[in-house]
Amino acid sequence: MKSLPRLLMILALFCLAPSALFAAQLGVSNAWIPQAPPGAAMLAGYLTIKNTGDAPVSILAAQSDRFRTVSVHQTVIENGVARMRELNSLEIAPGQEVKFAPGGMHLMLMQPRKGVNPGDRIEITLLISDGTRVPAIFEVQAADAGANDGHEHHH
Repeated sequence: MKSLPRLLMILALFCLAPSALFAAQLGVSNAWIPQAPPGAAMLAGYLTIKNTGDAPVSILAAQSDRFRTVSVHQTVIENGVARMRELNSLEIAPGQEVKFAPGGMHLMLMQPRKGVNPGDRIEITLLISDGTRVPAIFEVQAADAGANDGHEHHH
């Protein structure tokens, strides 16, 4: 009887382990936000995400306390005009690296809750299909740092 609680604890750890391992498979680097004009209602976030695991990872959403909404967008060219399309999910294959960059994939950061200034470090959390949350710290870069290359948003 004394071994039953120990056995239950070991089983619980095995059940939780895949979730912890899943989170460790997703690496985030080069996370930054270009400075926007004062009062801007939309900003963009860029980063590189790498799946270092051996199973696909599906990003369903993103969120941050600093913005009312955060969503994953991809820029597409239609009739010579760049337009954004929101992605409901983003699957990253094992070993795949996805770069979010101006003119391509990006995080749309809507309605900042307070000013976003150069040097700020803003946490944005990626929500994975298995319920795992992967936090990333984005650094706001000054407009004159060359980070903002005229990436325009058209809906």
